[in-house]
Amino acid sequence: MTDRLKLIALDADDLAVISAHVQDARVQPADIIWRQAEKRLVIGMNRLDWDQALHGESEPRRLLAALRFDRVLACKSRRIDLAAPDAALELIGIEFHPGTEAPAGSALLLFSHGGALRLDVECLECELTDLGQDDLGVGAVDDVPPLTG
Repeated sequence: MTDRLKLIALDADDLAVISAHVQDARVQPADIIWRQAEKRLVIGMNRLDWDQALHGESEPRRLLAALRFDRVLACKSRRIDLAAPDAALELIGIEFHPGTEAPAGSALLLFSHGGALRLDVECLECELTDLGQDDLGVGAVDDVPPLTG
């Protein structure tokens, strides 16, 4: 892999771009790290390389990536079993909902089967960074296991 993606979101439009890149990413609860004292949430994921797919590559590729939110005041989950750290979650998308006092608001991460994370933020600061190709290399998407801790 030559070009590693690195995107930063500071508003809802930027976050929509990141959301498109993480659509269908595989996440495990063990890879969701809430650092309350640092006001930071980091999520390790195994995401589809949508750029490659759009350029007509025949074999979809998965990439290891990190999604980070800073200035997080609170993190709440729904239907995500933290007691099952190896459970498979599929990220559907990310939305930003402005609060009553700008630039505060909530980032909502939506997962398959009704799972969700709500992050109450002072302001939106999100970064998606590719870390490299998955350990199995290029292969059929359905054969690539979820990211492991």
